[in-house]
Amino acid sequence: MTISLQNLSVVIVSFHSEGVIHDCIKSIKDKIKIIVVDNSGDKDFKDNLEEKYQNVKCILSSENLGMGAGNNLGLKHVKTDFAFILNPDVILEENSIEEIIIACKKIDSFSLIAPLSRDKNHPNYKLNSKNHQSFNSEKPFMVNSVDGFAMFLNLKRLKQLENFKNNKFFDENIFLYLENDDLCKRIIKNNENIYIVPKSNIQHLGASAVNKKYNDQIELSRNWHWIWSKFYYNKKHYGFLIAILNGFPTFLSAILKLLFYSLFNKKKKDIYLHRVQGFLSALLGRKSYYRPKINN
Repeated sequence: MTISLQNLSVVIVSFHSEGVIHDCIKSIKDKIKIIVVDNSGDKDFKDNLEEKYQNVKCILSSENLGMGAGNNLGLKHVKTDFAFILNPDVILEENSIEEIIIACKKIDSFSLIAPLSRDKNHPNYKLNSKNHQSFNSEKPFMVNSVDGFAMFLNLKRLKQLENFKNNKFFDENIFLYLENDDLCKRIIKNNENIYIVPKSNIQHLGASAVNKKYNDQIELSRNWHWIWSKFYYNKKHYGFLIAILNGFPTFLSAILKLLFYSLFNKKKKDIYLHRVQGFLSALLGRKSYYRPKINN
């Protein structure tokens, strides 16, 4: 079974994303059902979306779930065989979904397939040269992983795999960062295929999903979660020792910069303090507990 407009749902996790999500939704065909999971719990935001767009259902989470658990919540409401995971700061180019549909008919099997980001400086995929993977500008090509801001999940196929029978496609221990890498890693371990379709294009605004007035708090959250998630991911897939060896140089650098900036720059001091705290929390096996301090 291949992707069709009738057998596809879009899942978007938002958090104070009112400034960008409308352009994202408008770039999606109105025949496709869209499920928005709003982590800020904003009822006015929900009412506005559902009143403005007939194909949008907005679910208010009871707390800030992050990306992984937020996507899982949205996927629970998906009734189709395929789901398109999107960040609210992504804009689809014309026929991007149609090109995915065309490509799927030429592929024997896949668990995950993604469009190509227009940003050539930051490719939204990783290749594995050992498996003879390489870029192809004309045909779909296999990759080792894709970025989580735009990817199609073959739910019907994934649900047949032991790792995904609980319908938790994303690891909910990860609040932010690397939840997509973890998903791709588990897909590859199951000998399943991941593809990029070069003729299907998107624009990712990057770090624009949250209202800019919260930039300072979001920056602290990013620094805490990036180092926590990196340690957790490495520990999960490669072991505790690799996680320490991989993360310790960044941790040591953060300590030195924390001491340095404590003398004259509070903003940067707080950033490196959050890096240190994130690493120590992961090292001690604590949950990914930090949340940006934002009042609605």
